[in-house]
This record gives sequence, structure tokens and C-alpha cells, in this order.
Amino acid sequence: MRPSRNPVEWQYDKVTFNREFPRGVVTKLLVERAEQGGWELDRVRITPDGTRRVVLRRKIIRAVRTA
Repeated sequence: MRPSRNPVEWQYDKVTFNREFPRGVVTKLLVERAEQGGWELDRVRITPDGTRRVVLRRKIIRAVRTA
């Protein structure tokens, strides 16, 4: 197998949701981000106080100049 010349580069975005946001609302907001901006879920951390810390990612697509 040949190694890739262009390794995948990712753009990350951190989003924090207060504990007062219900699960359904958080899900709906994340689905909208995924559909509109091409984001995907990288990780979710729920802190002891109930705050959700979400990391989203999407691929960075670089344009390649052709000769």
C-alpha cells in the first residue's frame, strides 16, 4: 500500500452547552452544524456539573494547482 502524499488535515471547533440545555436541543443543534457546515462529532465530555463540552471536526480541503 502506497502512503498518501497529502495527510488529512482537520479543523476543530469547541462548543460548550450549559446543563440547562435538554439533550434533544443539543442533538438538534449539533445535527444542524453537521448538515450545514460539514462538521462531524470528534468527542463529547460531560463534566460533573452537567456541562457538555463538544469537539467537532471537519476536513480541510486544499486546492491543488494543476499545470
